[in-house]
Amino acid sequence: MWTRVTYFSRETFVSLRRNVLMTVAGIATVAVSLALFGGILLLSSWVSHGTERIKGGVTLEIFMRVEATREQIDAVQSSLKSDPNVKTFRHLTKQDAYTEFKRIFRRNPSLVNSIRASDLPESFRVAPKQGSVSIDTMTDNLQKEYSTHQGVESVETPGEALKGLVDVTNTVRTIFIAISLVLLASSLFLIVNTIRLATFARRREIEVMKLVGASNWFVRVPFIAEGMVQGLVGAGLAIIAVLCLKHFGFDQAFNDSKSFFKDFYVTTADATRISFIVLLIGIVIGVVGATIGLRRFLRT
Repeated sequence: MWTRVTYFSRETFVSLRRNVLMTVAGIATVAVSLALFGGILLLSSWVSHGTERIKGGVTLEIFMRVEATREQIDAVQSSLKSDPNVKTFRHLTKQDAYTEFKRIFRRNPSLVNSIRASDLPESFRVAPKQGSVSIDTMTDNLQKEYSTHQGVESVETPGEALKGLVDVTNTVRTIFIAISLVLLASSLFLIVNTIRLATFARRREIEVMKLVGASNWFVRVPFIAEGMVQGLVGAGLAIIAVLCLKHFGFDQAFNDSKSFFKDFYVTTADATRISFIVLLIGIVIGVVGATIGLRRFLRT
């Protein structure tokens, strides 16, 4: 048994060394494609966690008209206080709205200087009670109810506010998955050609092994191991890229407590799960590529 393992390891190393340029190209293509794929999975998890957390807090915001009267604003506030379906709410005055406006657009001073507190509407941030009715249904009911109050401009929910972000994320995810699939197909093609070159270079040796009774699987193992090594190394590099993206990208770039994205995050469990997926795909690509490459030379 140990003799066979030693033989297979030696033959795999020799084959990799003989086709070093093709091997490096295959590994690089696998790494890039899987890094893109892992990165888009991280982005999806990041957006998913953020939207769920935001929806779990304030679920709708009632915007008054800029010219709404004090009586109209007080009427909405009184309705919220007495509404059995409202858990909590917060009243944002014009000055509160202006303070938040300055925070959001702090990097655009010309825009901030062109707006006054009196130009902004007052609003109410509302969290409904959770009961026998689902939170989404309760939110929809409150939205319909308060949209009809006098002085109310609109009633917005996080789902509507986040729809643009989710749509953009889905579009980016589709594009990057398509690019990843194209690159994975290219890496599969490179691995197939690498294995075919290796089998062609050793065709006489393979013929001799077959004549002395070697089984097809005994001949195949070193080449399959070669494809697996390419897939594993490429997947390993992709996993490093994914973990770096999590740490330096999502963990550090968006950790500002005042940022809109403060509720968006990626957990270590997400990164671990994605890493396993990337590793599994790398192994499958390597084994499938080697198997296809061997079919032409080793037919049972």
